[in-house]
Amino acid sequence: MILGIVQTNPEFGNVDRNLKEIEELIGPREADLWIMPELATTGYELRGREESLELSEEVPNGKSSKWLHRLCKEKNFYAVMGLIERDGDQVYNGSIVMGPKGLIGRYRKIHLYDKENLRFDKGDIPFMVHDLGIARIGVMICFDWRFPEAMRTLCLRGAQIIAHPSNLVLPYGQAAMVTRCLENHVFAATANRVGTEARDGRTVSFTGRSVVIGTKGELLVSGALASADCMTVEIDPAKADDKAIHHYDDTFGSRRPEFYDKRLGLE
Repeated sequence: MILGIVQTNPEFGNVDRNLKEIEELIGPREADLWIMPELATTGYELRGREESLELSEEVPNGKSSKWLHRLCKEKNFYAVMGLIERDGDQVYNGSIVMGPKGLIGRYRKIHLYDKENLRFDKGDIPFMVHDLGIARIGVMICFDWRFPEAMRTLCLRGAQIIAHPSNLVLPYGQAAMVTRCLENHVFAATANRVGTEARDGRTVSFTGRSVVIGTKGELLVSGALASADCMTVEIDPAKADDKAIHHYDDTFGSRRPEFYDKRLGLE
């Protein structure tokens, strides 16, 4: 299958412009699955919960969900995209999994970063794996990378590809994904953004360099450092089902959970 990443430079609050940028970046390129950044429709530096609610959308009936469904249907692909999800009075840093037939699943960021704790409610949907037919994918968002339990949970549940919409600001998030893939023998696609946002009393810069990492921790493709980008790579998701390290050891089969401290959530 062909796995693609869209790396954007969104304009804060301009949803129409940001959706248009994604569509233009993809252009005539073909992929079976596209991964797009965290908060791809709106930008990142929200001024508190009130602005988050103003820019939020319902799923799947909001503008961005309908737009993504239309794109998936027209071009016959699957996609994972970050947006602000509103559910009643709750507002989440979320991602949607979409296909030609409509919404497949959603995820709400569990590990909020920095001022996100003032802007969003904490995610309340467990880490889930979605079987697209072409591959089994799990979704996490940006700062979830910092917690190995997140990716391990998805992989123990059968994920072959980790879709990782991101707005990375720390300089080592992309490099950390090498370890995450190696320790789980899985593919991961980190779709990051570029640019800066001067809002909410500070200036935040985003690190670009979106990456697809292979099951052995190898870099398969990397995006530009400071400009919008779009890239694809051919992978075989079935390689992620082989967890063998060598003849005697297996990434998951050699685990000994009976010795892991359940009180610490390590089982």
